[in-house]
Amino acid sequence: MRRAGPPALAALADAEPVPYWLDDPARPRALPALTGEEECDLLVVGGGYTGLWTALLAKERDPGRDVVLVEARRIGWAASGRNGGFCAASLTHGLANGLARWPEEVTELERLGRRNLDGIEETLTRHGIDCHFERTGEIDVATAPHQVTEVRETMARAREAGLDAGEFLDRDAVRAEVDSPVFLAGLWDRTGVAMLHPARLAWGLRDACLRLGVRIYEHTPAGRPAPDAGGLAVTTPYGRVRARDVALGTNAFPSPVRRLRPYVVPVYDHALVTEPLTGAQLDAIGWRRRQGLSDLANHFHYFRITRDHRILWGGYDIVYRFGGGVRAEYDHHPDTYRTLARHFFRCFPQLEGVRFSHAWGGAIDTCSRFSAFFGTAYGGRAAYALGYTGLGVGASRFGAEVMLDLLAGEETERTRLGMVRSKPLPFPPEPLRWAGIGITQWSMARADRHGGRRNLWLRAMDRAGLGFDS
Repeated sequence: MRRAGPPALAALADAEPVPYWLDDPARPRALPALTGEEECDLLVVGGGYTGLWTALLAKERDPGRDVVLVEARRIGWAASGRNGGFCAASLTHGLANGLARWPEEVTELERLGRRNLDGIEETLTRHGIDCHFERTGEIDVATAPHQVTEVRETMARAREAGLDAGEFLDRDAVRAEVDSPVFLAGLWDRTGVAMLHPARLAWGLRDACLRLGVRIYEHTPAGRPAPDAGGLAVTTPYGRVRARDVALGTNAFPSPVRRLRPYVVPVYDHALVTEPLTGAQLDAIGWRRRQGLSDLANHFHYFRITRDHRILWGGYDIVYRFGGGVRAEYDHHPDTYRTLARHFFRCFPQLEGVRFSHAWGGAIDTCSRFSAFFGTAYGGRAAYALGYTGLGVGASRFGAEVMLDLLAGEETERTRLGMVRSKPLPFPPEPLRWAGIGITQWSMARADRHGGRRNLWLRAMDRAGLGFDS
């Protein structure tokens, strides 16, 4: 006789091991690989958000610019097609991180971030991109007493800087928005975050680029750039591209610029999606305004409702593999799926019996300051934007603008920023990297269990500028 497992495990029984967003009949057919030789003004390497925004904005700035984009696999197949769909205005991985790292220019960063989000919305409208964009805002929810204190402290620091951190929600107010017994308070940013379908955003940007004349080649991995007659040449498996300039949007994958590799580590994030909820199940949790949610623990969850009334539930574990490899076999982590399922039903016990339809994971590009960094290489002929640390859905458009400014040699309001002109601290080599990340993970979990108190290790990281508080 077969015994039934615990309810959280039973809920995983039918979960397909593929990203929910990519399991979509709207996914376009693959484009051909590059064969032979191409010449262009701008070569974009990478078919995620950073590369797609760079190609699109390059054509909008100068319709006569000849642009080629190459992608090693399929457009949007990696982080851009499997994230949670939180499109935030923040360029600094949240206001608290911005206040801590760039207090003198955080007001300008917030202004530029809000303008960037407005620009995304305007672009989607102008190009007719239906990616289920909803400017719902996001609530950061406190699930422990010390997190309520942290919310109030963040609001106070924001007021001192002349910024609006959002609307404080007490226990009753936050549960009136989304009903969970673990919610103690919340901070609601009503306008600075939109929810969207991440894969459809990538596919929509792809189609807009094609309409503007960008030549896109899939299944075309790019080699390292090499100097070539006043520009750069990049070899591919079946051909070569000669370009005046190159924009690198390589995300968590090893950068062609080898000196940048110590600045980024790939860590693995995972998510579950439920089956569609019934009307009664939706009524049991409220959530009528469909905001994105994220809790305030070091090991945090992010969660949102899809257009077809599923709940996406992700985060918590941050898995780093020794050596920092990016491999398909690392994408799935059953231990994390079990943990996520248990935590889901702890958050929403009224949804007992709901099952998960999809479970997946993948690498994100993490740097020590948790927000993107920028620069040039190959004598200014190549530009890069890296290190979004999971918040690149919105910030990648800003990264594309910065890269185009840098390639043009222009001083702009973006390139004048200290954030843009500085680099994060690099990670140490192995085995120190693996050990340090492991100790940090343990310390963060311990802080979550002990009222947010940061041990000696985390305080030392804070002083060193590594500040693992996100």
